[in-house]
Amino acid sequence: MVRVNPQRERAHRGEGAPGERIPAVWGRVPPRSMNFIGRAEPLDGLRRELRRGPATVVLHGHYGVGKTLTAVEHVHRSKQEYDLVWWISAGQPGLVRSSMAHLAPHLGLPGPGVTGIEDAAGGVLDALRRGDPHRRWLLVFDGADEPEDLYELIPEGTGHVLITSRNHRWAGRTSSVPVDVFLPRESVEFLRRRVPQGLDEASAADLAGALGHLPLALEQAGALLTETGMSSREYLRLLERRPGDLLSQGHPPGYHTSLSASLQISLTELGAHTPAAVDLLRTCSVFGPEPIPRDVFFATRSPHVRPETAALLNDPIGLSRAFGQLGRYALVKIDNANRTVQVHSLVQKLIRWQLDEERSRAVRTEVCALLAAAAPDDLLSPQAQARYLDLLPHLEPAGVPLSELPEARRLSLHVLSFLYLSGNYATAERHARDLISRWTTAFGEDDPYLLKARQSYGNRLRDLGRYEEAYRSNIAMLPRLREVLGPEHPDTLSLLSGIGADLRSQGRFREALRHDTQTHRAHVRALGADHSATLRALHNLGIDHALSSDFEGARKRHEEAYMLYKRQAPAAGSPNLAAFWNSLAQSVRLSGNYAEACDLGEEALAYGRGQLGREHPRTLRIQLDLSVAHRLSGNPDRARTLARDAHTRYLRLYDVDHPETLAAALCLVNLMRVEGELDRALSVALDTSERYARVYGSDHPYHQVCAADTALIHRLRGDPGRAHLLNTATLEHLDALLGRDHHFSLAVANNLAGDLAAMGETAAAVESGRDTVRRLRALVGDEHPMTLAATANLASDLAAAGEEDRARDLAESTAASYARVLGPVHVLTRAATAGERMTSDLDPPLL
Repeated sequence: MVRVNPQRERAHRGEGAPGERIPAVWGRVPPRSMNFIGRAEPLDGLRRELRRGPATVVLHGHYGVGKTLTAVEHVHRSKQEYDLVWWISAGQPGLVRSSMAHLAPHLGLPGPGVTGIEDAAGGVLDALRRGDPHRRWLLVFDGADEPEDLYELIPEGTGHVLITSRNHRWAGRTSSVPVDVFLPRESVEFLRRRVPQGLDEASAADLAGALGHLPLALEQAGALLTETGMSSREYLRLLERRPGDLLSQGHPPGYHTSLSASLQISLTELGAHTPAAVDLLRTCSVFGPEPIPRDVFFATRSPHVRPETAALLNDPIGLSRAFGQLGRYALVKIDNANRTVQVHSLVQKLIRWQLDEERSRAVRTEVCALLAAAAPDDLLSPQAQARYLDLLPHLEPAGVPLSELPEARRLSLHVLSFLYLSGNYATAERHARDLISRWTTAFGEDDPYLLKARQSYGNRLRDLGRYEEAYRSNIAMLPRLREVLGPEHPDTLSLLSGIGADLRSQGRFREALRHDTQTHRAHVRALGADHSATLRALHNLGIDHALSSDFEGARKRHEEAYMLYKRQAPAAGSPNLAAFWNSLAQSVRLSGNYAEACDLGEEALAYGRGQLGREHPRTLRIQLDLSVAHRLSGNPDRARTLARDAHTRYLRLYDVDHPETLAAALCLVNLMRVEGELDRALSVALDTSERYARVYGSDHPYHQVCAADTALIHRLRGDPGRAHLLNTATLEHLDALLGRDHHFSLAVANNLAGDLAAMGETAAAVESGRDTVRRLRALVGDEHPMTLAATANLASDLAAAGEEDRARDLAESTAASYARVLGPVHVLTRAATAGERMTSDLDPPLL
């Protein structure tokens, strides 16, 4: 439309207030869309670029994202800034000069009927460059394709040029502002405005998501729902079954054609001169709608890749040309910086709808093979983990989980391992559960890949603290593995190690020690002493020895496992190495060497944070154990910082009832008690004790440990009677579960003697103390800090009982031992020298 009478035309369009300035020349500009919403970012970007001075700016994006509508909106919003606005439909390059030539009369120049199209267009370009008669002008080329077709028709002068194009090649040649699909909130707002009756927010959100927030598709859907009264649910059903028919309906205002028709035109044109690009698009249609790593399209010897695709993958120049052509037609979005290509979900849906069953099956098989070939076997390096994150969104759309290809099934199992190694335990559990359900139906109970998935599932249940479920799952699977794979197959041995962990998690420490001793021997026989799986079995055996109060035996095994594994561990971060390192530090701490444990723990924590990340479960376990070591070393500030940070992260990653969150809470309880925050410590201890009972069961040793720490706080708060009752019950439970000669039981016995002393029952305190000291000396040695604490308390009770000479000798020798073991300035050494009552607190280890 060419403006003739500004006032009449403004009134006709319903634009602007009376007296508002509009351009002297206003030609062929489409009317504003009544349904236009959003687009703040591209409109702001476009305005910013044009305000820099004389400029040419391209609005670039896929077909259907609303480039033209955005350009129209910008023109109407900024019309007061120009004396001339001229809109040119540039979809047919041969007509661009003619459209430009018809501007000539409005510049006071001879028109094409007088001088011909070429001369008239040339006169227009010259006038625009000179800014005569209008210096402030805006020329819009809508739907430009090839940059070369327009270069000589873009005037450089005092005005602005706005181009809309789906060809990505414009972006590198002039200023570019991207136009993408709607934001989700914009999609919902658009649909509810477009379909005012019967479309609630949830239905609009579902519909918008299914349409990939593509404005053209939303406009078509809105029009169809309004005109036919069809429900959004019925529309979604048809979209899955007949996308081509559905997306061909209507001619939406503001767009040249429907989505389906536009796609078919592009495919016809593309197939005429680059058929390989069309076939490549078919392959891309089976991936997910997320960015596809460009390196997935690499030559492979897989027999499952179709010959035409294999030929293209073996021709890097032809492959680049094919992707370039797909980008030119806006059928893919090319991101060269990140080396990805992306296809909109509706384009993928329409392409897949055109495939017959045989070709569809061949393309899906091909993509499964390509994804499997692109997945590295190394799961630990940052590059490998980044690659798996890129591949994950494409596995389900391509059908990898149900593919019969061995490489695709291995890929599914690798994904389970990747999720575990990256610390995503909950996601790994859900993924494994889903895989088991589908594989059981598709392949049967004895399928070897299914058995591997079941094993992974049991491990993830344990990681999530669902110990009884993990044990039942693993025990049920053991006979089948022995029958199908054999008793010494690596997978069978791995399951045996998992069952040992289940026994430990249930507090069945003696059974775990016997079981893991046999399991380690079986690993040595089948795989050799230095095999990584054997070293993991040795590491588990070390944990069993620690839980059985054999600290030196634990230290010996952990040191061997750590040293041998470190020689063969990959350069990238290894959760296993982090676990071995931490268990060595823990066994050193349990042996009474607190300063050494801190040194080892700090090294392990630096490794975990640097190689695995601050919130990886292995890193947090190291951090919490290190907090305990620093508390026992007399460094409460460092201990507090580590424990609080770990507890905060556990709450964010898991929940308040997760076993590792509970361990962190109990660690904080012991810190509060040491620092004199007894009321707060008691409150947290009581809450944590209730949660331990729910998670582990009231008879579990860890619940009893929490009860013992709670009893200690009662005594320190001045209620020894209540502490005595709780410690007596706790010790009875631990005696039944673990025996009196276990360090858990003896720590409680030491505290129980303190209760008796505080209640004035001195003789009973001496009797209990003598028994505890004798047992500790036999269990951990004369100069272990636990033994020294009980001995110092016995000296105090002997003095109270009137055995002053014996008490003095015992107190002096104990103080000297403290100074020798922990150093003369250690807080425990000073406390023992001052004759203070020594306490025994406990921290359940993280298994």
